[in-house]
Amino acid sequence: MEAGFLRWLLFFALTAWTSGDDGQVTFVSELSSKPAQKLSKYGWYANVRLQRFHIPEETAVARWLFSVKKGHSFHCGQHNVSIHIRWGAPPVINPTETVFPNATLWSPSLSLSLPVTSQSSTTFNLSDPAPGDWFVAAHLPEDDGRIEQKGFPSCSYYFQPQLSVRRAVDTPVLQQGTFLTQTAAPDRPARLKVFVPEFASSLSVSVAECSSQGEAEESKSCPLLLRLGSVSLRHSQTTVNCSGISCSASLSHPPWDAWLRVVVESSQVNRTVTFRIAANYTVGCKPKSVGLKADDDFTKLLGKSSISNATSTGNNSAAPGSVPSNGSAALMPQPSASACVQSIPVLYEELDVLSLRFTPANGSNISIAATHPTLLTYPLTTQATGGTLNLQLTLNSTNATLGNNSIVACFSPWAPVLKLNHSEPCHTALFGGYGAGINVSVPKALLRLPFPQAATWYLTLQLVCNSSDCGNSSAVSVVPEVSISACVEDCGPYGECRLLRSYTYLYAACGCTAGWKGWGCTDGSTALSYSRQLTATMLLTLSNLFFLPAIVVAVRRSYITEASVYLFTMFFSTFYHACDQPAAAVLCIMDYDALQYCDFLGSICSIWVTILCMARLGDIAKYTLFLLGALLIAMSMQLDRKGLWNLLGPILCAILLMVASWVYRGVRRRHCYPPSWRRWAFYLIPGALCALVGVCLYIFAETEDNYYYTHSLWHILVASCVVFLLPPKEKDRKALGWSQGFNWSWRWSWRPRVCGYTLCESSKDELYTVT
Repeated sequence: MEAGFLRWLLFFALTAWTSGDDGQVTFVSELSSKPAQKLSKYGWYANVRLQRFHIPEETAVARWLFSVKKGHSFHCGQHNVSIHIRWGAPPVINPTETVFPNATLWSPSLSLSLPVTSQSSTTFNLSDPAPGDWFVAAHLPEDDGRIEQKGFPSCSYYFQPQLSVRRAVDTPVLQQGTFLTQTAAPDRPARLKVFVPEFASSLSVSVAECSSQGEAEESKSCPLLLRLGSVSLRHSQTTVNCSGISCSASLSHPPWDAWLRVVVESSQVNRTVTFRIAANYTVGCKPKSVGLKADDDFTKLLGKSSISNATSTGNNSAAPGSVPSNGSAALMPQPSASACVQSIPVLYEELDVLSLRFTPANGSNISIAATHPTLLTYPLTTQATGGTLNLQLTLNSTNATLGNNSIVACFSPWAPVLKLNHSEPCHTALFGGYGAGINVSVPKALLRLPFPQAATWYLTLQLVCNSSDCGNSSAVSVVPEVSISACVEDCGPYGECRLLRSYTYLYAACGCTAGWKGWGCTDGSTALSYSRQLTATMLLTLSNLFFLPAIVVAVRRSYITEASVYLFTMFFSTFYHACDQPAAAVLCIMDYDALQYCDFLGSICSIWVTILCMARLGDIAKYTLFLLGALLIAMSMQLDRKGLWNLLGPILCAILLMVASWVYRGVRRRHCYPPSWRRWAFYLIPGALCALVGVCLYIFAETEDNYYYTHSLWHILVASCVVFLLPPKEKDRKALGWSQGFNWSWRWSWRPRVCGYTLCESSKDELYTVT
């Protein structure tokens, strides 16, 4: 009901938006909503609820509505829900302030905190948002380590995000060098867009002939606010305050092959400003055309090409040369001194889910010169943003001419930085980059970017000399390795890389073990020592040996079927917990899932057969219920083996059968059953107390820190209660567990049976008799 009210409120707000008219462009409204999801306390990234929204081009305003509602009625105190927002890729978060792996770079995303009592909501507005995919992640505070049993009532919170946008549909387009006349007011800014082609080195937007309407005479000052670009939370727009009748804003290294937003606002109160505006861009270095023939591309892939294409300015072409590739026969390009940039084609290989590899098409080694930069292009789609972008630069060991010089690299999205030196920052007009450098003393550089943005990434390399003369270092060979992997170094020895899914979007995260934590399971501040791991393994496995007294008692009392179930449980519980342990102290004799299934099945079947044995049913009824219960328990384990009612259901059903049997016997005998007070005082009550304490420990007391002790105690209590609760041996039961009523005796006779067509008569002595 309340969620429906919020949707209607948002609908009316959108209607009011659409009815407004700013006099220059037409706006339409769009609304998207995601279903509510149950929040979890943060332990690792799988506890985060990730949602993806798409903001279309030319969106003027985006408004998120975040709603959190309790899923229960009892009091759980007040919690703060953390909400993280990022453009282009899922947000990289670190609520527990753990240490990231070496060479791993990340930037914090926008974070909001929403206090929750019964139901709370908040809105977040963003003007001129960047188009594309936006990701929203939400979670509860850090996990306290308590293990909650599935199906048991607990504090639950549900998070639902909704997005509404106001999008322009007829935005004027600025053409190269063509002025447009526009008007702007404080409440109605002028909105335009300009397309920036590839290889553009700069962009300028000029405002001229600005005049303010409504004044007696034209004012000499015309205050305007000129904004270029979109808002992506991490990077803001470029803003210029104009005070005269003309001004301009320029961008160095603007984003390539993209529409750039231009917004002009009037800072005069109640004044409408008229002006003329134009855009100009400059193309610095443009690659030489490769023509329409594609045969050369396939020969390069087959390793048969010895010369690669080089780019230059105008009609200048690069002279081919050769650089050995670690002893291989492949020839590397040697660009001429007149070239302004060398463009290397890159081969894109999709290996697996969240596993991509980029390699230079002409070979792993590329030639880096001091006269011009070398450019490599790596396009990343949205499907690749759920992994880790890895960049490794390695200096070719055969290079002996580098000397004291170094190679500088810049790895940036949307546009490259084509001027590299030690003082030039690795930063484009609207987006930041990541710099690196290698030399003889540091021949390798590594860079990891978790959850990279969906964009075209550019790697620029150039040889930078310490003096004006590079000496013999005219060209140096470098091996650039760029790839997408699911996790950082596959989470190392103390973690496991898990593939996660949010609807159709796939991403990966590390699940750590043995007390290790962090993005790549490299933070060992709370790591368990080997001795503690070994102690935990010994406790959880050897505690199952307490089933041995139960097995011995069952055999001595001729309960062979029950003893076999206890043996099954002891065996698989021992090896399941040996396989469930982290890091070094682990032993798996078969698949982990199979061991877990057998452990859960054996544990519940042990309780089932014990209580039915206490009921003192007839053999036919008892063994029928044994088999039927085992089949139903096996089915429920397959459906949901960790559900609480899969444990409590068979226990309650068996207890009801036992109570009914005891009441029936007591009514028939007109005496309490079992009749002996010693049986109650020394066996039934202690056994029931052991079972009750064990169940309470299992449900309420287990945490991640004390799991080794509490769960081992659970093993001991369950095995001990079996010893107390197993009934005495039946009087008519022999050593192997068969009743005397089922004693078979055989007597043979050679006298055949005489049978007619419809009647079969037997001799006096039967072929066999049952006594």
